[in-house]
Amino acid sequence: MGNAFALITAAHILTQQTKKQNEKRYAAKLRLIRLLYRRQWHKQRIINLFLVVDWLLKLPSDLEQQIWHEIETIERAKKMQYISSVERIGIEKGRVEGRLEGESRLLKRQLERRFGALPGWAAEKLDNAAEQDLETWAEAVLAAASLEMVFENGAAH
Repeated sequence: MGNAFALITAAHILTQQTKKQNEKRYAAKLRLIRLLYRRQWHKQRIINLFLVVDWLLKLPSDLEQQIWHEIETIERAKKMQYISSVERIGIEKGRVEGRLEGESRLLKRQLERRFGALPGWAAEKLDNAAEQDLETWAEAVLAAASLEMVFENGAAH
């Protein structure tokens, strides 16, 4: 697998083949990461391709931690570090922020469908909400009689 397109294609196919099979997905992701490290590509190309593989082959947090441990082991053995701890933290932070943004957008659509256009105060709450608030409000939207009732039980008022 000498070119980047082949690696991305393989990641896409493996994503489809490993739906709801976390252990198989972990093994597939690890194989692709090892292939990346065997290539004699520039650091930035490897990081960019890693980000695509990481985005396609999402794993639960416990298996994600195992992947990071394997990456550290590979980097120590090869005496090369492509993804620094700072970049790793940035990747994880971006993942969390993306998840929160997605949860907020989904909840906004549900609220709008149920109660109509959202007033500014409700949109602001959604934009500034913590993950726990979003989860609480997502459950409340199912039974609340009004928009205000959805937000009554959340911690961020």
